[in-house]
Amino acid sequence: MPEGHVLHRISHTLNAHLTGQVVRSSSPQGKFAAAEDVDGREFAGAEAYGKHLFVGFAGLEERVNIHLGLLGKFFFTDHHAPEEIGAIRWRLSTEQPPWTMDLRGPNVCELKSPTQVAAITAALGPDPLRADADPERAWERIHRSGSPIASLCMDQKIFAGVGNIYRAEALYRHGIDPFMAGKFLRRHEFEALWDDFVELMPLGVRDGRIDTVYPEHSPEATGRAPRVDAHGGQVYVYRRAEQPCLVCGRPVSTQVLSGRNLFWCRTCQPRSRRRTVRG
Repeated sequence: MPEGHVLHRISHTLNAHLTGQVVRSSSPQGKFAAAEDVDGREFAGAEAYGKHLFVGFAGLEERVNIHLGLLGKFFFTDHHAPEEIGAIRWRLSTEQPPWTMDLRGPNVCELKSPTQVAAITAALGPDPLRADADPERAWERIHRSGSPIASLCMDQKIFAGVGNIYRAEALYRHGIDPFMAGKFLRRHEFEALWDDFVELMPLGVRDGRIDTVYPEHSPEATGRAPRVDAHGGQVYVYRRAEQPCLVCGRPVSTQVLSGRNLFWCRTCQPRSRRRTVRG
C-alpha cells in the first residue's frame, strides 16, 4: 500500500497541471457514477491527508475522496489518452494543454460531503507532512497503549500516512525495540521518531522514493553496491531480511506483526528491558 508521501506527491502533480482548468470527467469502468457531477467544472485543488486524497471542484460542495488501498494506481499522460485501456475508475482530462489522469483499482473513489470529509480526517492521527499536524495527539495515544510500538507506528489513528517502510526505518535509526509496548516509549524517543517522519517523508515527496540511510552509510561512502528494489531508495532494514545490517553486519530479522512484515536488527535494536513492568 502506498505510504502518505505518495498521496502528497500526487496532490502536487494534480494541482500543478489542473489548477484553474475546466476538466472533462468520466468513469470508463462505470463504477464512479459521480464522475458526471464533476464533468465540465473548474478544478479547485487536491489535498492529501495521510493516505487519503481529497479533490475539489468549483461550485461543488462535495469533494472526491480517494484511498488507493493495495491495488490503486494513478497514471498521468501529457497527451489525449485513448478511449479506454483496462479498468479505469476515474479519468480527468484537459484539452489545452492536453493532459490526462487515469485512476485504476482504488479501494475508495467516492464523492463525500463536507461532514463526511471532516469525519474521515477527524479519525486520522497527525500527518507529518502537513503544517497543521499536532504530534501531541499521537503521543497521547502511544503512551497509554500496551501494543508494540511497531504496530502503533502504522496505526493511521496515530500517525496518518506512515507505512511499513517508514516505521521500520525510523525505529531502526533510533535503536528502538519494535516489540516494546508504546506505553514504555520515552518522550524523547517519541520526539525523535516524529522528527524523523517530518524530515524523511518530505524527501519522499520530492524524490519519489524513500531514502533513510545517513550519508556515512550510503553506497558512495561505503563502497557497497546500491540497493536494487522495486520500491527504490537506500534503506537499513526494510525488505533486507537475512542480508547483513549496514552498521553491525548481523543478518536483518523479519517477522509478521499486525499483518505486515516487520524488519529489524536484533543488535542495533536490542530487546528493551522496558518490555516488562517491574514491581
